[in-house]
Amino acid sequence: MRQTNLLAYGKPGVSHTEVETAAKIAHAHEFIINLPQQYDTLIVEKGVKLSGGQRQRLAIARALIKNPQLLILDEATSALDTESEYLIQQGLQILLKNRTCLVIAHRLSTIQNADLIVVLEKGKVIEKGNHSELITLGGRYAYLHKMQFPQNLPLDIQ
Repeated sequence: MRQTNLLAYGKPGVSHTEVETAAKIAHAHEFIINLPQQYDTLIVEKGVKLSGGQRQRLAIARALIKNPQLLILDEATSALDTESEYLIQQGLQILLKNRTCLVIAHRLSTIQNADLIVVLEKGKVIEKGNHSELITLGGRYAYLHKMQFPQNLPLDIQ
């Protein structure tokens, strides 16, 4: 059996087919096949250099393989370029489906599809609801959404 050091350490006995499927869902397969030993590449401190987006996609693939009941994501898309964020968002939609997730995020695109969004300010809950409810409420979440997605604002050109 081939070694799958890159992704499989979270689930002993996982097949290469499962690993490759998870990598494709996480949009990691494309860069993995260009690594020196592809799926057998060992990622170490001073070894193969990966971008932040590549590391995030590997983390999503590992989570898909492990298939946990509870998943905690802390700033899953922070500090990523637009293309990497888009690819990671696609992988996250599959990963988050039918499981309990706690997602900590400043980028609202990461949480827009959540069943429940809890807005904290200075350690206190100030708003709760889904995306539509919080936009309608017109509070802090709606304000932050307008700031992060200015293309949705009407232009005031005179």
